Amino acid sequence: MLRGIVTLVTGGASGLGRATVERVIREGGRAVICDLPASNGAKLAEDLGKDAVFAPTDVTSTKDVENALALCKDKFGRLDCAVNCAGIIVGCRTYNAKKKVAHSLEDFTRVQMVNIGGTFNVIRLAAGLMGENAPNEDKQRGVIVNTASIAAFEGQIGQVAYSASKGAIVGMTLPIARDLAPMGIRVCTVAPGVFMTPMMASLSEEVQSYLASTVPFPKRLGNPDEFAQVVQAIITNPMMNGEVIRVDGALRMQP
Repeated sequence: MLRGIVTLVTGGASGLGRATVERVIREGGRAVICDLPASNGAKLAEDLGKDAVFAPTDVTSTKDVENALALCKDKFGRLDCAVNCAGIIVGCRTYNAKKKVAHSLEDFTRVQMVNIGGTFNVIRLAAGLMGENAPNEDKQRGVIVNTASIAAFEGQIGQVAYSASKGAIVGMTLPIARDLAPMGIRVCTVAPGVFMTPMMASLSEEVQSYLASTVPFPKRLGNPDEFAQVVQAIITNPMMNGEVIRVDGALRMQP
């Protein structure tokens, strides 16, 4: 149960983030939905009721994240958990020999800024608000959960920007957990495989079926709530810290 737990979720209006928000509310918690102003975050918060609030947020903006945290404190009085689900992806080879075109440096940099910079921006600022909490019996004050991908380990052709960003999230998990340990804040990362997200839904049924067939077992795409279930397990298990957890049905992606 997440009764009374206040959670801020980036990318919270869709996909894995939305599933996390819905699980938090369903399990008795409260949620701050952080997503871009053009998202359906306001409508989602309205549908979920008094235990949810929408904060228009560009995760790369210090001001936006500070405003979201201020709203969290004003509305709910505290922050117990931050879940970073916001992210973007571009598909491009490092160099396209047929077209004689190199990967755009601007696109590569943008993916790093959103996926790495945005995640770190939320962590560094959320830790301050969590640090105001009274510690529990384990002297814990908060929990941070990040989202990587199995592409961090087995990036496919055309995934160099995305894989680099997710590899960085994996790489910073342990040092941030060590940095924040004296404050009583735990840090873990989830590395999902192929899940049924809006991005996946935009692909043809043929492509979806193929991707599902590559998963050893269960031979299907992941349900976003199965990601959220792992987030809940991290929040509720005090010994989960500094670790990256794969949730992929034993999938190891091929080139």
